Amino acid sequence: MEYRVFGKTGIKVSIMGMGTYYDPGWIILSRLGIRPGYERKLKALRVGLDGGINFIDTAEIYGSEPLVGETIKDFNREDLFIATKVWPTHLKYDVVIKAAKRSLERLGVKYVDLYQIHFPNRRIPITETMRAMEYLVDTGLIRFIGLSNFNLNQIIEAQGALKKYEIASIQMPYSLMDRAIEKDIIPYARKNGMAVIAYYPLDHGKLIRSIPRDIIDLVSKNHGPKTPAQIALNWIITKHEHVFPIPRASNPDHVRENLGAVGWRLSQEEIEKLENINL
Repeated sequence: MEYRVFGKTGIKVSIMGMGTYYDPGWIILSRLGIRPGYERKLKALRVGLDGGINFIDTAEIYGSEPLVGETIKDFNREDLFIATKVWPTHLKYDVVIKAAKRSLERLGVKYVDLYQIHFPNRRIPITETMRAMEYLVDTGLIRFIGLSNFNLNQIIEAQGALKKYEIASIQMPYSLMDRAIEKDIIPYARKNGMAVIAYYPLDHGKLIRSIPRDIIDLVSKNHGPKTPAQIALNWIITKHEHVFPIPRASNPDHVRENLGAVGWRLSQEEIEKLENINL
């Protein structure tokens, strides 16, 4: 596994993480204590950790925090970078703090490395939310503050609401098929020392079916046998030093495959061919 410093945090994180958003059905059933495919998901996460991935992303809404907590029990907590998120209805000062503490309980940890606002909520002043986030840092319950699904103006507003700390990261959808954030958020993050967490890096699996055979053959000829998923993930890793893809970890075989996306780099010619595909 390869590691990169996560924004301005000074913390080295695996260049690829694991996402634990599964589907709406899982979210609904998990609230009833029903977790379909629990053991398979648990094994998938452990395969990633055994392969050197130390970055796991979850959220209070996902219903997967207890799964992550179970996964990491047999690993050294200090070696891991655990990120979770607070839901937008929980952004009032006292509610943020309570939500964070509940997440810690479900994860079975004393702190999370990255606590992210899952979506903005215009009904609650960002200054109030950020005051709570700074309290959480001050008390050691979280280490760094992140955002998710904020547009550029909202990112700038959120940073302006912080008095002591800087935003460590922004999480957004990003893949070879969805490159919208290349226009503004990726360059802004690079300029300001923020990490970008790329969710849906395989575009719900569509990319696996969309990369032409001739490009797969070219990349495999130059770098050894590679799959479409490995190529799509490596495209992100090669292009950006500050972007961390987090493909979903639900299938142990897929996680093993994803581990093959690191340790090599696409050439500029290969990148251009990929970006010229009519997706």
